[in-house]
Amino acid sequence: MKDVIVGGMLKKERHAYIIKQLNLHNKVLSSDLSFQLKVSEDTIRRDLNELAENGKILKVHGGALSKSFHSPFKEIEIYAQESKREIAKKAISLISEGMIVLTGGGTTMLEMARLIPDTLEATFFTISPLVALELAEKKLLTVILIGGELNKGSQVSMGSKAISELSELRVDICFLGANGINVKEGISDSDWEVVQVKKAMIKCSSISAIMCISEKLNSVQKMKVCGLNSIDYLITDIKPNDTRVQAYQKRTKVI
Repeated sequence: MKDVIVGGMLKKERHAYIIKQLNLHNKVLSSDLSFQLKVSEDTIRRDLNELAENGKILKVHGGALSKSFHSPFKEIEIYAQESKREIAKKAISLISEGMIVLTGGGTTMLEMARLIPDTLEATFFTISPLVALELAEKKLLTVILIGGELNKGSQVSMGSKAISELSELRVDICFLGANGINVKEGISDSDWEVVQVKKAMIKCSSISAIMCISEKLNSVQKMKVCGLNSIDYLITDIKPNDTRVQAYQKRTKVI
């Protein structure tokens, strides 16, 4: 049976696009995919149902989630894992003995937690239960989980309780992922609650660092977290002299 072309794209092309967006952003919304692919939401729902039935995604109300992000302890391939490990190594180079560190969630943050040396003694606050579990494997680390309502899409603590706890903190360095990053638009995300928590995290940190694979550079989401001038470091999987990050060098330090 031939694949039907809808909105100028074959079904397999739409499926490849959906998987790509999930790999980059961990979650997608049906409404956004409908707009981006110029097809109806009914078409997108059928696509997501098929991908879910084939075990490639986790379908949720209004969209889908990445399996690699939501099943990190299973033998599931992590997208761009080597690139994320390179970012993690660079991030760890910014952590010194005795520091108070704050982290967000995501697969890159999980890689950092796994690669932290067993000899490092420091205190880690995190909004991610998954990251907390990885950090707890390091005997010399003190690990404190920020509470709040668990956002099922991002797998991190959200809401007023999380923001209240963050307001009482003062940490040496904060590590955050970026759903969208752009020279002009800065750091952005698609979830209002995530944006508010990220703002609180940056506010309570002496130094803030964004961890981002190069494929996400020049992407923009609906809601702004902050401008690049509010970020001290941009940590990517490419070299600082790469042409792809030259424009970013004018706004923040790239490593």
